[in-house]
Amino acid sequence: MIWMKLILWRMVAIMEEQFTSIPVIESNLYLFGGLQRTVSGEWTLSEQTHRAFEVIGVLEGSQAIEIKGVATYVCHPGDVMIVAPGMTHALHNNDRSEPMSYVTFRFNSGSLDLRMSINKLTNQVFSRETTVAQLAISTVQQMLRDSRAVHLSRERLKVKLQMSLLNFLDGLMANFESKQLTDDQFSDREIEISRQIATAIEEKIEQGKIPEFSFGEICEALGISSGYGHRTFKKVYGVTPLHFIEEQKYRKARALLGSPEFSIEKVATIMGASSVSNFSKQFKKWSGLTPSKYQRQVIKRLSNK
Repeated sequence: MIWMKLILWRMVAIMEEQFTSIPVIESNLYLFGGLQRTVSGEWTLSEQTHRAFEVIGVLEGSQAIEIKGVATYVCHPGDVMIVAPGMTHALHNNDRSEPMSYVTFRFNSGSLDLRMSINKLTNQVFSRETTVAQLAISTVQQMLRDSRAVHLSRERLKVKLQMSLLNFLDGLMANFESKQLTDDQFSDREIEISRQIATAIEEKIEQGKIPEFSFGEICEALGISSGYGHRTFKKVYGVTPLHFIEEQKYRKARALLGSPEFSIEKVATIMGASSVSNFSKQFKKWSGLTPSKYQRQVIKRLSNK
């Protein structure tokens, strides 16, 4: 009997040694499309602002990227820049007589920690020899190849594009780790305060019905001034607290409208809107679509699967 118990104990020990858990992941990655384009020497793209990171890479010629209030940068073939969310910028062909070819795509993540890391790479030129530039160019070129592949179904194309984006982000993270990048540009207190603000906002948004609240109330509860909270949050995460609040509300509204059991009236109530009309106006401001049109698009996509 003793030897049998020993064998069973050893088998359990071996099984425990072989046990590996896979963490739960809630992914909020967004790809807002991209393109490859060749333009003439007179080409210019007027000022624009996005709620996402924009990756811009030059294939031929040279491009001037003017970031309002910061500087004007010039990218040559193989060079890449990642423009931070919320930065107003304009693009120009830097050579008035020769054509220029470039690629671009925009993306964002619901993870503030990931955005904080990526934000360290924004608004600077990465030359063609760097890992970041090579990774960005190869990523968008793979996205373009997949987008041209006529044999891919719509759903398979979406999966492939998401894989390319994930591989790009994984490459950026590997680059951070290999260079042992730290948060030295932020103090421990700044990081902690920013995370507390983000958590407080998320808790408000995730309630069964979003209550009325202000950023000032959140800061008061944390024992800081709203001015300090605003400056610190933007410094750490690269977006303003109001921008983050709007993002979280938009995310929740999309999720609710995508569930057939919720009517637009019910969603408006959950979102804390004073009326269906006000909710519809706000949602259209976020997405460019009315809630009813967004719901129809979701239903159509589901029915085509």
